[in-house]
Amino acid sequence: MSQKTLPVWVDIALIPLINVLLAFVVAAGVIVLIGENPLEAVNIMLMGAFGYDEGIGYTLYYTTNFIFTGLAVAIAFHAGLFNIGGEGQAYIGGLGVGLMCLALDAWLPWYLLLPLAIFSGALFGAFWAYIPGYLQAYRGSHIVITTIMFNFIASALMVYLLVNVLIQPGAMSPESRRIADNATLPFMHEVFGAMGMDIASSPLNVSLFLALICCVFVWLFIWHTRWGYAIRMIGFNEQAAIYSGINTRRMVVLTMCISGGLAAMVGINEVMGAQERVVLDFVAGAGFTGIAVALMGRNHPVGIIVASLLFGALFQGGAELSFEISTITRDLVVVIQGLVILFCGALAYMVRPTLERIFARVSVEKEL
Repeated sequence: MSQKTLPVWVDIALIPLINVLLAFVVAAGVIVLIGENPLEAVNIMLMGAFGYDEGIGYTLYYTTNFIFTGLAVAIAFHAGLFNIGGEGQAYIGGLGVGLMCLALDAWLPWYLLLPLAIFSGALFGAFWAYIPGYLQAYRGSHIVITTIMFNFIASALMVYLLVNVLIQPGAMSPESRRIADNATLPFMHEVFGAMGMDIASSPLNVSLFLALICCVFVWLFIWHTRWGYAIRMIGFNEQAAIYSGINTRRMVVLTMCISGGLAAMVGINEVMGAQERVVLDFVAGAGFTGIAVALMGRNHPVGIIVASLLFGALFQGGAELSFEISTITRDLVVVIQGLVILFCGALAYMVRPTLERIFARVSVEKEL
């Protein structure tokens, strides 16, 4: 039975849900092996992620980064490209955001600086993705290899710049000076406070709305524009795309630039929001998590939002779990996150054959 015989809701919703449940079942087994109660662990994780307003703020803060990187990976996937360079592209994009803020924060308020920072960050991120895209399209280099290499190059470049160029004079830690208060993004607890609602402080800021706007942009671009159609055709059948007159090399480069620009928006959340400066390793693995988010979300913006929220809850709830139960270390929390990535990524279609047989049997019984 072909994949098309399964209802759309099964592929988009049911299969990812089953994979997540399987991951948690295996994780529960690991927790039992170390002598802890898995139900108590789940309760702590849920309460840590959604049980109080500060936890919700941190969950949505992580979710914002994962939406950006998940969209970046999804755009590339639609063209048949496996862009695993989101970490480096977000890092260099944050450099672009930081340079714009450090240059203009003395003169512009955040709402005027924000579009300039978005443009600067997207330009830097697009440039960092352009080179692997060009090498793939015109020189035959494999996109996976080049994007991995560029992650390490980005990391080394940022260390050099923050230690030798951008470091605040007289500071010991490798980070830039703090950007001016008028150039930082409003935090959500400040926004709610202005409306008379008191919530606990967290790194969550208005860049969450930018992430949702990017989801709308990706949906419109991929499914409602000529370029989006060309990208999807290349991913589905590159030879057919060439035969139909699409310049596949140009589209590959364009797709990678858009992907890098989306990943760079992590810099808005971090540099203008949470950190209020350029620091080392502010991406913190969000680029790699974006791969799992895109796979679990089936490369669709709605699915990416849901998957990002799940991983945001895992990160925040996992931190609470390692704090509340001493035998469950941070490393074990990473194992739990890795199991979700394993089942939603590498084993994403493990349950598909079983579901296909079930739905085929149901359809036959209906016909009889």
